[in-house]
Amino acid sequence: MLPSSTSVIVSQLPLGPIVLFVLVFILVTRLLWSSRDRTNKLRLPPGSMGWPYIGETLKLFTENPNSFFSNREKRYGKIFKTHILGCPCVMVSSPKLAKTVLVNQSHLFKPTYPPSKEKMIGPEAIFFHQGQYHAHLKKLIQSSFLPSALKGSVSQIEDVVLGFLQTWEHDNTINTLHEMKKYAFEVAILSIFGNKLEAEIEGIKGLYQCLEKGYNSMPLDLPGTPFNKAMKARRGLNEKLRQIIQKRKQIGENGEGLLGAILSNNEEEGKMKLSESQIADNIIGVIFAAHDTTASVLTWLLKYLHDNPHLLEAVKREQEEIRRKRLKANRRIAWDDTRQMPFTTRVIQETLRAASILSFTYREAVEDVEMEGYLIPKGWKVLPLFRSIHYSSEFFPQPHKFDPSRFEVAPRPNTYMPFGNGAHSCPGSELAKLEMLILLHHLTTTLRWEVIGGDGIQYGPFPIPQDGLPIKVYPV
Repeated sequence: MLPSSTSVIVSQLPLGPIVLFVLVFILVTRLLWSSRDRTNKLRLPPGSMGWPYIGETLKLFTENPNSFFSNREKRYGKIFKTHILGCPCVMVSSPKLAKTVLVNQSHLFKPTYPPSKEKMIGPEAIFFHQGQYHAHLKKLIQSSFLPSALKGSVSQIEDVVLGFLQTWEHDNTINTLHEMKKYAFEVAILSIFGNKLEAEIEGIKGLYQCLEKGYNSMPLDLPGTPFNKAMKARRGLNEKLRQIIQKRKQIGENGEGLLGAILSNNEEEGKMKLSESQIADNIIGVIFAAHDTTASVLTWLLKYLHDNPHLLEAVKREQEEIRRKRLKANRRIAWDDTRQMPFTTRVIQETLRAASILSFTYREAVEDVEMEGYLIPKGWKVLPLFRSIHYSSEFFPQPHKFDPSRFEVAPRPNTYMPFGNGAHSCPGSELAKLEMLILLHHLTTTLRWEVIGGDGIQYGPFPIPQDGLPIKVYPV
């Protein structure tokens, strides 16, 4: 009997590769099932999810964040669960875990914000993306905020400073936070739109003020809610930005600043082009990043200097020396002057640590992730706690003492993160430090200030001095 054609083919096939393939298939399958079984057996981190839907949002935004985080660390450890702004979250409070989330395994944790804030800023903003689109955006944004680009903005920022100081001296009594918000907004607008501002910019200011009131609201889109009002303002901002973009296209001038860089990029062959909605989302995102946080840091900066007269005197001596050289040469402040302010820079560094305006950042697990023996389910937010790390006595001895001298030596890696860490660290950090240095130079050499009112702290969402730090201003 002749063998069938099938048996002939099978007998002629080499068995080695087939057996190897089957063995590899079985092994991979078992590993996958084993991994799934292990994940299923893992438990969630310890912690409290608070009230239904609201979670622990009210506690986080109405009490001292140092207490909120440290109380849970003592009870649960360096990794614990909670529920914030409608989202289940895992908070991590060690440099090692923060680096894991932000750097080493950043591919497992995509950048994100709570749904309400993400909708208000815009889903195409740089904060919410990874990969090629994010890399392209970061390159564009950094091109406007690198030292090489900022050098040309020093005199323009100085003009803004001098205008504000003249007003403060005339008014005598000011609310520091309110004035710093105006100042930070003016610098942000200058950086985004350049020195030649369109008429629509004034409308952007009002709409943005309405938008920011809803940033930390629950996503309830009902008439009269902060979220609903903010989303109306967001649509208005889209229209204003569209008008500015169309006007620049019609006159054939892309203009300066970040918007000019984006529009010029759109005209280059072979470059990724951004739609008007993508441009709007990223401009609003940059204003968001440059506005409230910088204003809050500047408010604390004046508070800490007022409360530590010996540090204020040291800053004054450093700034007076620079002013003397300027006046002798009959010139304005220059970029190189801001590089000759080592003590003032350390004061700013310590303010960024002590104030820790960004208590944490948001990431989201893109799949089930095991961390420290616990399960972080896919879709959960993961929050590295910068504030807890900045207030750890292990890394910063006597953390509640305001001590700029601690920055005479560089902090240990991954322990000082006022602007975040990894690929999504703040691209505008150099601009923020520059506007602080220029303001301090003129403020400390021409005016003095006295804090009036209470000495408490308000929370919501950033910790700020009581009532926004009202001060009386006097000429030197």
